[in-house]
Amino acid sequence: MEKWLANPRNARICAGLGAATIAWSSILVKLSHASPETAAIFRCAYALPLLALLAFLEDRRLGARAWADRRPAIYGGVFMAVDLILWHHSIDDVGAGLATVLANIQVGLVPLVAWAVLSEHPGRRVLLALPVTLAGVLLISGVVENGAYGKDPGAGALYGVGAGISYVGVLLLLRRGGVDLRRPAGPLFDLTLTAAVTACVVGAVTGAANFVPVWPGAAWLIVLALTSQVAGWLLITMSLPRLPAAMTSLLLMIQPIGSLILGALLFSENPSALQLLGVGLVIGAVIFATRALPGPAAPDSGGETRPCDEVLPQSRANATAG
Repeated sequence: MEKWLANPRNARICAGLGAATIAWSSILVKLSHASPETAAIFRCAYALPLLALLAFLEDRRLGARAWADRRPAIYGGVFMAVDLILWHHSIDDVGAGLATVLANIQVGLVPLVAWAVLSEHPGRRVLLALPVTLAGVLLISGVVENGAYGKDPGAGALYGVGAGISYVGVLLLLRRGGVDLRRPAGPLFDLTLTAAVTACVVGAVTGAANFVPVWPGAAWLIVLALTSQVAGWLLITMSLPRLPAAMTSLLLMIQPIGSLILGALLFSENPSALQLLGVGLVIGAVIFATRALPGPAAPDSGGETRPCDEVLPQSRANATAG
């Protein structure tokens, strides 16, 4: 697989398929009619058996991972649970398409957090894109107009921004735990397991989760787990570190654009003109900011690659991503 992905054309195909796969995430959450907490629990839980098998096969081929290498992804699972719950609330309040666009503001936030926590100075384009992104979020929230689309677009925007902020923690920690690109399944299993447990705790405390699968909604969550949480995430994490950042930023826009189109076709979601302008500002700012990011590092003699700091943060597999 590593040899096949070494071809840039194959890596682009893989990334495009991953982005197209996770574009269905918000649609499947909405089709399940599950509460945000319930959807977060089961989209992770249903993915665990397959991820456990893939992680086992990785360990048998490459050897067991050290506990120190596993801790960052485990910690990241806590942030993932928060991200998924907030994102699912955003889907309820502002629709599948707009919620997915809002969640992608994490692309601009990751470099800022890395600057504050890791002393990694963001590029000038990232700083220029941030106010444009915030203006787009403001327009999507509907606070500047009457009749904006969504049950509660203001709350949906807040949930979406909160999801994006939480996802920053997921990506920065996963970056620490996923330095060996030969092992995409192991860190993803650790992340997903912790997210499932954390979502169960949140659901139990708030009383908002249903721990008994309800059909046919459970069937949609199984599809979500196997497509977005497993296949989509694996496709993206295997391919993006092997591509230039400018290319990945364009390929990953398939997700929010695809979710907007699917939301319009399947649920008759019809954002207002100002909300669509906000979508354009957010997507344009993301593309502008990420075009300045460096490409991936070259593999060392041991076959391991450390992903470049800003390539992995562009992906939303919120189981988001999806």
